[in-house]
This record gives sequence, C-alpha cells and structure tokens, in this order.
Amino acid sequence: MADVVQYRLERMVDELDDLERKGIFTRAEIGEIVKQRRKFEYRLKRPSPLKQDFIAYVDYESQLDELRRLRKKAASLQSDETKTKKKKSVSDFAGVAKIVEIYRLATMRFKGDINLWFRYLEFCREKRNGRMKKVLAQVIRFHPKVAAVWIYAAAWEFDKNLNVVAARALMQNGLRVCPNSEDLWVEYLRMELTYLNKLKARRVALGEGVGSLVRDEKTVEEEKWQGENKELFMSLDEKVENDDSDVEDAEDVNEKDDIFREKGSNVLQAIYSGATEALPSSFELRKRFLEILEATELAHSDEIRNTILSDLKRDFSKDPEYWNWLARHEMSKETGVEFASPQMQKAIQVFEEGLQTVTSSSMFEMYIKFLLEAIAQSNDDADETSPSSNPTGECISHLINVYEKADETGCLTEELANEYVSLYLKLGRTHEAQKLAEKLCSGTFAGSANLWFTRVTIETRSLSKNSTPSKADLKSVFELLSNALKKVPISESESLWLMAFEFFGHQRTYFDKLVEMSILSVAKGNNGSDHVFSLGSAVVKFVLQTKGSQSAREIYKRFLALPRPGLALYKDCIEIETNIGDKDSLRNARKLYDSAVASYSQDVELWKDYYSLEMKMGTSETANGVYWRARKTLKESADFIVGSDFVVV
Repeated sequence: MADVVQYRLERMVDELDDLERKGIFTRAEIGEIVKQRRKFEYRLKRPSPLKQDFIAYVDYESQLDELRRLRKKAASLQSDETKTKKKKSVSDFAGVAKIVEIYRLATMRFKGDINLWFRYLEFCREKRNGRMKKVLAQVIRFHPKVAAVWIYAAAWEFDKNLNVVAARALMQNGLRVCPNSEDLWVEYLRMELTYLNKLKARRVALGEGVGSLVRDEKTVEEEKWQGENKELFMSLDEKVENDDSDVEDAEDVNEKDDIFREKGSNVLQAIYSGATEALPSSFELRKRFLEILEATELAHSDEIRNTILSDLKRDFSKDPEYWNWLARHEMSKETGVEFASPQMQKAIQVFEEGLQTVTSSSMFEMYIKFLLEAIAQSNDDADETSPSSNPTGECISHLINVYEKADETGCLTEELANEYVSLYLKLGRTHEAQKLAEKLCSGTFAGSANLWFTRVTIETRSLSKNSTPSKADLKSVFELLSNALKKVPISESESLWLMAFEFFGHQRTYFDKLVEMSILSVAKGNNGSDHVFSLGSAVVKFVLQTKGSQSAREIYKRFLALPRPGLALYKDCIEIETNIGDKDSLRNARKLYDSAVASYSQDVELWKDYYSLEMKMGTSETANGVYWRARKTLKESADFIVGSDFVVV
C-alpha cells in the first residue's frame, strides 16, 4: 500500500514544482498539500474505501484548483504582462486530471451508484475536458434501464454538442430499452418540437418566416380588446402600400410556416401513438402530452386535442381522477370563478356526467372539494372588489344539493358528513345543522365520534345561552352523551368522555353516573394497553381534581380490579401516588409497581422506573431487591442497566 501511495505522490512532482516556480503556492503550502493528498491516498487504498472518502478527496481537489485559479488571476493582474497571453503549463491541467482520475476510481468501485455517475457527468460538463462522451458511454453501459441517463445524454448532445442526429438516436435507443418511462417519451417529444422551433427561428432570422411554434398566451379579454382596436396595431414588417408581389411573398412565407406546423403535428401524433401503445394505462402521460400540445402552435391542433380527449374518456371514464382533471382543465384558463360563468357551468356539467358514470364516494369528494375551492376563491375576489357583495349564494346552494345527492346515493363518507354539518354551522343555520347531525347519528354514522361530538357541542352551545341550565336540560344532555358513549368505541371516544366529565364536573349526581358508566365500559371493552386512550386514567384524574386523593384511590382500585388493566393506567396511578406524597403514598406505589410488573414482567422501562422510585424514596435494601428481581425476571437482562450512583451488593 505504501509503495503505491508513494508512487502516486511522486507523479505529482512536476505539477507541484510548476506551482512553486510560478509563485502560486509557497513551499510550506505545497508541503501541506502533499500531506493532505497522502492522507486521502491512504484512505483510497485501504481494503474497503468508502464513497465519502472519494467525495471528500474530490471536494478538496476542487477547492485547491479553484484557489490556484484565483491566485493565478491575481498574479496576472499585478504583473505587467496582462495583455500578453501566457502559455499554459502542466499545473493548469493537473488539477482537473486529478479529479477525473478520482471520479474514475470511484465509479469503478461504486458502479451502481447513479448519483455518483451524475456527479461525474456534471463535472465533465462544467470543465469541458473532452471526456464527456466516454463517461456517457460508460454510464449507459452500466445503467441502461435508468431513463434519466438517456435523457441526460440526449440533452447534452442536443444542447451542448449540437448534434441532433446523435440526440435522436440516443432517445430512440432509450425508448427501446425503457419503453415504460413516461419522462423519456415526454422529453423525446419536447426535443423534437424544440428542434423544429429552432429551425423555424433560423428561418425567421434569415427573413424567410415569422413567429415560432410556441403559442402566444393571451387572455380572452386581451384578444377581444386587440380585435376591436386593430387600427392601433401594425406589424414591424407591414408596409403601407401592398402590391401583388408583397401578397405573393406573404403567401409563400405562410406556406413555409405551415410546413413546420405540419411537421410538428406529425411528430406529436407519431410519438403519442407510440407512447400510448407502450403505456396504455398511464393517465399522467396523456395529460402531459396535452399540456405540450396546448403550449405549442401546430397544424390540426384542435383535431389532435379532441383525439387525446376522446382517448382519455374512452380509457379512463371509470376513474374519478379523470373527471376531476377534466373539470379543472375547463377552468384552467378562467380568471374568475363566478358560478354563472360558462367555464364554471361546463366544469359542473363534467362533474355531473362523471357522477352518472362513476357514482362513488371519491367522486363526490372531488366534486365537493372543487366547489369549496371555487367558493373560497370567489369570496377572496369579492373582498377585493366589493366586500358587501355575495357572489357565492348560488354555488353554496349547489354544494348543498351535492351533499344531499351523496347522502341519497349512499356515498356520504364520515369526512363528508362532518363537512356537511360544518357547512350549515358556518352559514349560521344552526337548527338545520342540529337536525342533520341528529339524522346522521341515528343512521349510518351512529359510531362516528366526530359527528356525535359536533351534535353534543351544538346542544351545549344552545344551553350556554341561558345562565343556568335547568334540570331538564341537564338530563337531556346527559341522555344524549350516554347514547353517544354507548355507540362509539372506547378507543375513539376520548373527546366525548372528556367533554362529558368537563360538562358535568360540578354536577355530583351525573358525575357519579359517568364514573359508573366508565367502569362498565372498560369492563365490557377491555380497555387495556392496546388502546391509545386510557379511559381509566382520564376518570381517575378527573376524580382527583374534583373529589380529592382518597376518592381517586377508591376509583383506581376499582379499575385495577378489572381484567388486565392497561400499563398506562398503572403508570398514571403511580404518578398520582408520588404526587400526593402522604404517608401511604410509598406503600401504595409499591403495590402498584408489584401488580404492574406481575402483568408486564418484560417491560424494561417499568422495572427501571420501579428501581428509580426505590432509589429516591426507599432504602438501599429495597432498591437492591428490585434490581435483582428485574435481573432474574427479564429474559434480556442485559437491557436492564442502572446508573453508576448505586452499587449493587
């Protein structure tokens, strides 16, 4: 290893001598460079060099070469020979050659790392060292199935090497190897259209044509205004006196322009045909082709557009995403979102047609989301123009009709149902929201915690308007909450239980009934450690806040007497005992820990907490006993590691 490293360092002597002779680096700096290079070379020659070793070496050499370039430039500015061009020496090329060699070794070591190859390619492209073609051939040989490699190679041939034939050949070879790559098909089309546009631009520069293949984006208002004021516009090449020869020249120019548009149209149709044959189920690919078509000005654009749209409808009419895209596509060129606008009505017709074809929950979700976005944007526009106006009334009415249709067809999901009720609440129609929530909670969504929570919230808000609720009101709310808590699973009813305890926290009779209900619910539902929400812990904490520590102890003992209490309940009860801090706290905490480790004997953290409790509140003897019990009980006793502040004897 040392001989190889020494040999590689000796090959750098000419470069370093040249740097010292030119005064770019001092002898001390060159010594530091040799030291750093020796360190990197030893890293690369070890049995298993890391990718980071090569990258660090490249970064160091890149910074060193940049420093050399800056110092050389500064030295040339200070000398009198600024106007004379100096001949380049070995040090001017050695830095780039060194980096290329490091990249070569790295890519041979890590052939499968495509990011490393692209980093190598970018370096060759920036430095223009003449190795680009060779590196491209290597990366294509090692990664022929990576579409990005073919795209990169073709882009370099097209943009930098100005070789359209080679770029086209690379794209076509890539499509043979990777026919299922959407990006490859799209970039191939872009390249061909860009080439035609360059040819057309060349004719324009020579005075043989006008315009380009890129479509001029104008709004409907701009085109209408310009059409009404034609006399204000005159082209730069327009002449006041038009004779027959000018007319013939104009016809000739238009004919030549039509040739490019016709060729572009043929290219797009040919590539589109091949792409759809290779990827018949790709909806995204056809969307991208349509976007390219609408951004360019080709012959028969409307016919091609209709063909693509008809193909989309034929192949994807059962996909809700297609109808959502089509409706939004109709609105893409519309600046406003007024409900009565033709584009908005057409988008709504698209969604209605989609509902007839695909009657599903996802279809309704997309439809409703579209209408909500339109309402939000319309409100923003109204605030900017006339805050007193309300242009969204018709759209909101239509939105409510869509919700009703979703409910009638059985496509109303729980999320849509919540949004449906929330819409009425936002509109201030509380009574209708209350009736709707009651209907939904009594039907399909009887187990929805969110809907029950909304329904109870509406009821309690109506009671809060009165200073003191009557007994009948309290009874009504309690019956409503009881009904909800019976139907909603414990694992999802956290918000309902917390609401119930907060509302009846100062109503002793109802609070005691809720406690009994919670114990019965835990007994039936076996609310153990598998659930995120521990109902027993929540009840014990509420009892502690309202009735004190003695009542809390009585309640948690009742919960712990149920089959398999949860670990979260044990920990919360232990925390309560340690916070109380009376004479019985330590004894009760030990009992709780003993019960917990009996049920969850392999929980290492539980044993550590038990040990910490004895260290803080117990004696060394009791802590020692817990330690050895844990070591004996745990199957992986090595995981039980305690602090060094206590020595076990």
